[in-house]
Amino acid sequence: MEKTKGISRSQFLAGAAAVGLAGAVLPAERAAATAARGRGLKHRGVVYTVGAGETPGTAWSAARMRKDVRVIRDVLHADTLDVTGDGVERLTATAAEAAERGLHVWLQPTLGDIPERDILESIAECGRFAERLRRQGASVDFSVGCEFWLFVPGIVPGETVLDRLDNLQKGTVDMVRMKRRLARFTAKASAVGRDVFHGRLSYAATQEEDFEPVDWNLFDVVGIDYYSYHREPAAYVRELRRYQRWGKPLAITEFGTCAYVGAPEAGGMGWDVVDHTKNPEEIKGDLVRSERTQAAYLTDLLEVFESMGLYAAMAFEFVTPDAPHRPDKPRHDLDLASYSITKAIKDRPDDPRSGWRWEPKEAFHALARQYCRCAQSQ
Repeated sequence: MEKTKGISRSQFLAGAAAVGLAGAVLPAERAAATAARGRGLKHRGVVYTVGAGETPGTAWSAARMRKDVRVIRDVLHADTLDVTGDGVERLTATAAEAAERGLHVWLQPTLGDIPERDILESIAECGRFAERLRRQGASVDFSVGCEFWLFVPGIVPGETVLDRLDNLQKGTVDMVRMKRRLARFTAKASAVGRDVFHGRLSYAATQEEDFEPVDWNLFDVVGIDYYSYHREPAAYVRELRRYQRWGKPLAITEFGTCAYVGAPEAGGMGWDVVDHTKNPEEIKGDLVRSERTQAAYLTDLLEVFESMGLYAAMAFEFVTPDAPHRPDKPRHDLDLASYSITKAIKDRPDDPRSGWRWEPKEAFHALARQYCRCAQSQ
């Protein structure tokens, strides 16, 4: 039974950017662990969100999902699908399809603004399904969730995600108490995951460790949502090494940027270029669309991850149907605020019920070439 209530990732990153949390660049400190070099990534993939959709026209479709999974395997040449979002039925159906197609599955429920007990119940349901897939011979990792400080009520004061972000921005949150509550819930989620799933367990944390400290002893794989920008590859390596001090595999559970000039420098704030007070919503400022900028950032980061021999890297994300591309109206081209490697195009741009299709961006083709080349070399 569907008990979940979702919030789009775009809402999260736009809100998090407002309080200066998303995509923060960490100091390039020397970590105790050294990077494993020259082995290449073990898993290369893409994030696939299975939310209900914000409009009737963008509602989740099983038929569309099955076509997308085939494209992700056969055209993008990814070997891993990060299945995330809300809705147990959508999550498990997509995970099953990916497993049937021979992809490595990274299953991660991401739920917001529902009671703690319901979140834990959904983790248990998804974990039990992941365990069934694993016992049937599929390659599966299970992540108990994403950035609990934001999504789980009761850790940061506020009834909704946006309320909690507002409280953080105002500086009214007791950070010591917040971290204590976060640690307590993370331990609960880990215990639920361990109880039902007997493969590799993980969690997707913000890269800002001072804000979200995680006891990685609870997990088998360190998972980081990574949105840094540096001019030199060595700076990325220095930054990423700090996450290897736990002596565990490191997975980049999200990485990416938007398709406009200057987006990589904005990190997680890349989303925050839409004026939501306008109807229809419109892009702020005079941004210059550049799919090449997005493609270059993704492939540059991927080369860093390959050089370090990380466990996995999943580009964020495959498609964002609620941010359609409007080549006819650049001011309303919401795809500029999307990290998607494809662009959603509506048949009737001004109709919320309109059908839509996606077309690959330059980032899709660039990743496909790099994924294919790396797979052939192993």
